[in-house]
Amino acid sequence: MQRQHSSLKQRASDWLFGLSGPKPHRSYRIRLLVQWLFAGICVALGFQLSRFYMAAKSGELPLPQRPPGAESFLPISGLMGILDWIYQGTLNRIHPAATILVLVILLMALLLRKSFCSWICPVGMISEYLAKLGRKIFGRNFRPWKRLDWTLQSLKYLVLGFFLWGILEMSGAALQAFIESPYNKVADVKMGLFFLNLGQVGILVVVVLIVASIFVQGAWCRYLCPYGALLGLFSWISPVRVERNEDKCIDCSLCDKVCMARLPISKSTVVRSVECTGCVDCVAVCPVEDALALKVAGRRMSIPTYAAAILMLFVIGYSAARLTGQWANDISDEEYVQRIQNMDDPSYGHPGSSSEQGEQTE
Repeated sequence: MQRQHSSLKQRASDWLFGLSGPKPHRSYRIRLLVQWLFAGICVALGFQLSRFYMAAKSGELPLPQRPPGAESFLPISGLMGILDWIYQGTLNRIHPAATILVLVILLMALLLRKSFCSWICPVGMISEYLAKLGRKIFGRNFRPWKRLDWTLQSLKYLVLGFFLWGILEMSGAALQAFIESPYNKVADVKMGLFFLNLGQVGILVVVVLIVASIFVQGAWCRYLCPYGALLGLFSWISPVRVERNEDKCIDCSLCDKVCMARLPISKSTVVRSVECTGCVDCVAVCPVEDALALKVAGRRMSIPTYAAAILMLFVIGYSAARLTGQWANDISDEEYVQRIQNMDDPSYGHPGSSSEQGEQTE
């Protein structure tokens, strides 16, 4: 009985840490569990925001609790909140959670590489499953020619530069005016409605991205995501890196095949690239013990420790914001009802849009 219990425990451990299953596409399933955890949180946030919106639309008071965590889908507002915090000396009370979450995710990139992309981001998770579907259908994922691939990768940095330029050129007064604008006060609700009520163009874009992600692994993340581009720049100085022991490496190149960022790991001693997402699939697939390892300043870091550090950063950031009153905003239920019932008014358009400029001209 004891031997059977030990065998079950070993099988469970092998499954959790990616030691079972076909190569060359093994993953640490502890990472997949973390992905599903955050995917479940996102679904719960969406459901809660929908209840909040429907109640406000019908004018039912008091409103169900609005989920501040839904502001995680407002990274631009979060970046604006950081700059406004620097200008004003206080955290804005419109979308404080967006600012806190962006700060936590940037800190995560600084300390733990782009682990947000491969361990937490729901879009990254969907991209991985679409790539798996592509491998199941075609036997492999496709790779553009190197020159085309490099050109396409530069797009996300151009998009990032556009957003950063737009934010940084704003004066403190202009930034505060945007944050206090009717549009920004309901930006989270507008974002939710955008995905629920996609028009023909939106549906076409989503379909194109899905098809592209089936053929090319991580097409959106690799070529177009400005958030991932920003995190990559921060992650370049992260002390956590995958290192290869040249003496133990057998040059099987499985690490290169499984790498979602398509890095030449088998030719590197230390993986420093800004494209590395810290997924550690390369370590999971390596057939030789200690040939590849995740290390911090030269010292080995276990995968459970890495996973715990990722979760702890989120929990600490969230808890600190809650305890200091910097999580939920100060907008009352009555104001939300009034604003949500009038969201179709041109004054709730994006500041600087033609409709608003026309209003101001009049």
